[in-house]
Amino acid sequence: MKAVGQLRESMRKDRQWSFMYSLLDVELDLSLGVILYLEGVSVSFDGFKAIDNLSFYVNAGELRCVIGPNGAGKTTMMDIITGKTRPDTGSAYFGRTIDLLRLSEPEIAALGIGRKFQKPTVFEHHSVFENLELAMAGDKRVFPTLFARLTGEQRDRIHEVLGIIGLQGQTQRAAGALSHGQKQWLEIGMLLMQDPHLLLVDEPVAGMTHQEMDRTAELLLSLEGRHSVVVVEHDMDFVRSIAKRVTVLHQGSVLAEGSMDEVQNDPRVVEVYLGE
Repeated sequence: MKAVGQLRESMRKDRQWSFMYSLLDVELDLSLGVILYLEGVSVSFDGFKAIDNLSFYVNAGELRCVIGPNGAGKTTMMDIITGKTRPDTGSAYFGRTIDLLRLSEPEIAALGIGRKFQKPTVFEHHSVFENLELAMAGDKRVFPTLFARLTGEQRDRIHEVLGIIGLQGQTQRAAGALSHGQKQWLEIGMLLMQDPHLLLVDEPVAGMTHQEMDRTAELLLSLEGRHSVVVVEHDMDFVRSIAKRVTVLHQGSVLAEGSMDEVQNDPRVVEVYLGE
């Protein structure tokens, strides 16, 4: 309740812009080493059970891959985590104490949960540098933005993120001129500018070349430990290249969980997904 009260306070009218771009001073309780708890979650749409008594946990600093056939509930699970969909039953906690089901989508984003959709969304007519600057946590009201000057620390952060996403040589290039893979990396960089605790990444390598896929694997692996990352992906070769732990969803619940070798050799997984 204390965490929710702090969030509500941050949404006073005089703060209604800045709260959306700043991580709030709300303590994230990672005392058990777990950053995300979904327990007994179910949700139905027009009689169809998209999520069925799902329990799913992500450790702090972990890179987790989630796989499953179409309709397994992967997107709906991410919708629940980010507040887009409210479950019929169950609980969802960020750390031990922050009840995600009591919060709106902007509040959840402000707490430090970032989501990257399959199709990259960048400001195509702005440069790579400007995209990262616009994404930076801070006050985005019109006048502060017009007259703002980047501090040395902010510039250092932008250049740090440019290094992480491998776009150091593209700073002044229009985002719309980037390759598909580079746009994906830029969008991940835009999320990193807000220093999220948890990143949800949906099918990051769809449409990429093999070289871009290799670079994306390096990028996601470099985030492990500094951020918690959940990657939803269909490409099994890519999953194998980054995954230490894989969760398999089927019909809205966890079918199997373990290393890639363990889930690939699970007869249930072979039957419903990998053996298709």
